[in-house]
Amino acid sequence: MEKNPYQKFKKEELILRDLLAADRTILANERTYLAYIRTALTLFVSGATFIRFFDSVILEVLGWAFVPAAIIVFLVGTKRFREMRQSLRPIKE
Repeated sequence: MEKNPYQKFKKEELILRDLLAADRTILANERTYLAYIRTALTLFVSGATFIRFFDSVILEVLGWAFVPAAIIVFLVGTKRFREMRQSLRPIKE
C-alpha cells in the first residue's frame, strides 16, 4: 500500500474535474479538522465545568478525565490534518 496515493498523479495531466475534486478534498480535510477542534473544546469546557461547579466526586473525576481526552483529540486531529495536507500538496502546487 502506498504512503501517498496522490503522488502518482502529475498536475499537468489533471483535468478540471480532477482539480475540483482535489479542492473538495482539501475543504473536507479542513472541515474535519474543525470538527476535531470543536470536539476537543467541548470536552475541555465540559471537564472544566465538572471540576469547578459540581461537588460530586464522580463528576469531578469525569471532569479530570475529559481534560486529557480533549488534549488527545486535539493532537490526533492536528496529526491527521497535517498528514492529509502533506499528501495533497503535490496536486495543488
